[in-house]
Amino acid sequence: MEYKIGNLKLKNRFLLAPMLEPNDIVFRLLCKKTGCGLTYTGMFSPLSKQKLILDDKPAIQLFGNSEKGIESFIKKYDSEVRLWDFNLGCPSKLSRKLGHGAFMHKDFETIVKIVKTMKRSTKKPVTIKLRKSPQAIELAKLCEPYVDAIGIHARTIEQGYSGEPDYDFALKLKKFVKVPVIYSGDVNEKNAKKILKDFDFVFVGRDAIGNPNIFSELTGTKSKVSFRDYLKLAKKYKLFFRQIKFQGMNFTKGMDNAKGVRRELINAKTLEDVEELVKTNK
Repeated sequence: MEYKIGNLKLKNRFLLAPMLEPNDIVFRLLCKKTGCGLTYTGMFSPLSKQKLILDDKPAIQLFGNSEKGIESFIKKYDSEVRLWDFNLGCPSKLSRKLGHGAFMHKDFETIVKIVKTMKRSTKKPVTIKLRKSPQAIELAKLCEPYVDAIGIHARTIEQGYSGEPDYDFALKLKKFVKVPVIYSGDVNEKNAKKILKDFDFVFVGRDAIGNPNIFSELTGTKSKVSFRDYLKLAKKYKLFFRQIKFQGMNFTKGMDNAKGVRRELINAKTLEDVEELVKTNK
């Protein structure tokens, strides 16, 4: 069965949530291999000079508080991505300081300018990701003519990523728009399919960290991956050692000797140390 966001056809409705630190190219490739319907990058500024590796053909999430640089950035990478997203949900201290993410919700005029610019700069689908706020539903309606789907993280800025998501608020927002709505907030293997009775797609976030196999469980695919697979690809893509260690920590979730493995990872000084650790901890 096919599912669509704008003109983009997807094989399923389980999407990798945009996350800044976990979503490196290797992690995204592993999620794609295990059945993820669409991978998202972390946030990128359209003014960034960083070279992006997009071999997984992901959705790119942009952030900022003006349309400056958006058109040229999209032109540069448009052939390598499947969808463009604008972040209106980040609750971080940096977002507060710079006035972007969830802290933009009152600036209707700028937000509409940004999504209009994105829409006219590409033929690929354009989406936004909102967070629960007094302005979120009005924002969704204002942006609807220029976007192909709307993501909603059903927590407030103050909640961050803790506390109970307001599922009823997300349902209320969905009633006000006709485009597909992507639900975000504590989506896991147990509740994802139930949530999909109410929403068009779901973002799988924290439960995917260190566990790309959640997508094989959700979709019934046979592909399974491990940190060994991550390590092999990390060497190919020449990821920073600190990123490899970070992901190694994530992959220890659920291991019998997780505490001991994490201790050894902390003490690892070289890639060879990590490789040896992987050999001795199956």
